Amino acid sequence: MPELLWLIVALPFAGSLVLALAGKHIPRLATAMIGVGSVTISAIIMLFIGVDFLHANPAGTPVHQTLWQWINVSGFSPGIAFHLDSVSLTFVFVITFVGALIHLYSAPFMWKEEGFARFFSYMNLFIGFMLLLVLADNFLLLYLGWEGVGLCSYLLIGFWYKDPANGYAARKAFTVTRVGDTAMVIGLFILFTNYHTLNIQDILQAAPHTWGPGSGIAITTAFLLLGGAIGKSAQVPLQTWLPDAMAAPSPVSALIHAATMVTAGVYLIARTHVLFELAPIVQTTVAIIGAVTLIVAGMSALYQHDIKKVLAYSTISQIGYMFVALGVGAWSAALFHFMIHAFFKSLLFLGAGSVIAVLNNEHNMFKMGGLWKKMPAVFWTFLIGACALSALPLITAGFYSKDEIIWQAYASDKGSIVLWITGLAGAFITALYTFRMVFLTFFGNAKAEPAYRPGVAMTLPLVVLAFLSFAGGFIQLPDNMGHVTLFSQFIHHTLPVTVTATSGHAAEWIAQVIAAVVSIAGLALAYRIYYNKPFPAAEPVRSPIQRFFFQGWDFDQLYDKGIVQPIVFLSRIDKNDIIDRFYTGLASIAGLFNRGLAATQNGKLRWYAMALGIGAVITLTILLYT
Repeated sequence: MPELLWLIVALPFAGSLVLALAGKHIPRLATAMIGVGSVTISAIIMLFIGVDFLHANPAGTPVHQTLWQWINVSGFSPGIAFHLDSVSLTFVFVITFVGALIHLYSAPFMWKEEGFARFFSYMNLFIGFMLLLVLADNFLLLYLGWEGVGLCSYLLIGFWYKDPANGYAARKAFTVTRVGDTAMVIGLFILFTNYHTLNIQDILQAAPHTWGPGSGIAITTAFLLLGGAIGKSAQVPLQTWLPDAMAAPSPVSALIHAATMVTAGVYLIARTHVLFELAPIVQTTVAIIGAVTLIVAGMSALYQHDIKKVLAYSTISQIGYMFVALGVGAWSAALFHFMIHAFFKSLLFLGAGSVIAVLNNEHNMFKMGGLWKKMPAVFWTFLIGACALSALPLITAGFYSKDEIIWQAYASDKGSIVLWITGLAGAFITALYTFRMVFLTFFGNAKAEPAYRPGVAMTLPLVVLAFLSFAGGFIQLPDNMGHVTLFSQFIHHTLPVTVTATSGHAAEWIAQVIAAVVSIAGLALAYRIYYNKPFPAAEPVRSPIQRFFFQGWDFDQLYDKGIVQPIVFLSRIDKNDIIDRFYTGLASIAGLFNRGLAATQNGKLRWYAMALGIGAVITLTILLYT
């Protein structure tokens, strides 16, 4: 089965190519079958390869497949080659399986939209590039996938391009992530300069022998790679693009937030964990950034009225938890939360998309209400996703994934009481804004009537994702009552075991109880404030502090006043300097010659004959006298 690995990547690319070239000439049903089918077949092949990998390879030995040599210049010869291990297998499973469910949901959701084939072409391309990113065996191929998902995010965020606001959101996402990408490219140049290769495994094996822990070059390289991860995963201070990315159709939001782009930064840090372990100050910075981000985004989510923006800020916050785990060396906890987060966040986005669609594109939660009886399937699946996001104890997968991170934030040898308290505060805020969203949307007085009920193709993905959001956590139950879990054992074939400084089951049980009480307290407070309360349909009046959180802590205003406006001001001053005048002069001269030549083309035959005669006389004269 491993020899079929290339098909997992090739099928989405092939689907995208077919739809791009022939999409306008084939029926919508055929378009949907190609778009959904290509990713679904990839998911099926992935399941066979995954089962074969687990049963025939108990030691977790990586599978390597080289298709062809890409470049061969002066000994630099990266290939189109794939590397499958426990980390990349986890990501491939989420990308293909969750991606297939999102594609299935997209078919009826986008059925009446203009550009139906274009939409699925972009979606297939998105899946293909993300698979390329996580399976690449060298940094050059990884970077191709990295920039590919950036391109697809631009195309899909601005899918409804006739609205200028959507085009602005797409450009903003593309521009902000370029900041991190630039840092990442510089980091890759440093790696190539030192090791004369971009093969990931070769670099990770050589780095501990050539760079000492805490060395300047290791710290510099790790910081640069971290810059790329921050941009793609929308962490502070480059998180501002993700809330505006809600301009995309809801299935796109689900794909970006759950299975593709924003998780790329988590993958990059996990994949290059050796480099971050050689730079302890950078790894600590990863945890600090994650802790700050989960509070910043959580407080912003608490004051949104757009249901999709609540979920957008929630994604930023949950990725923050993953960064905390990566920063304290809890590698398996970070990847486990990545997987569970993909289940419940895609469920929540698809559920929100269903609500928005049946309410005639209404996004404001204060204009909803009373939907739990009118949309029972959407309500119950959405509620399961909300419980998982809030990490309600024992009954949801989110409890097992988030609780492990909160515990390791304290118990790991790189953890601290500050990170633990921050994680608990984030859990309280998460439960509060999540059930605020549930109570405003589904309970209280109905302010709008659903135009229809979603069909089976839109409901089935919700049911499957709801089941995974409930049952997926059980693979993280402790093995023989020890600290090593089933998922951890699988991941530790590739990533190192988390070093836990604080031992003792009693301490862990106490920490779990505290985390559970904190989440329940957030739910209880949301119930007291928002359940069946008569909120007006109009957007609520906000105090200055509420407006501050609503506007994402004014990061956009800070960047506008501190970076954009000064650059625009200097550009205007420098508009007609000597360099500009030089090139303007060249353009003027070219224009002058153009007008002169154009004047000779007047359509009068006698002028052409005279010009031909003069040319002949000059030519003969030159020949005679030379």
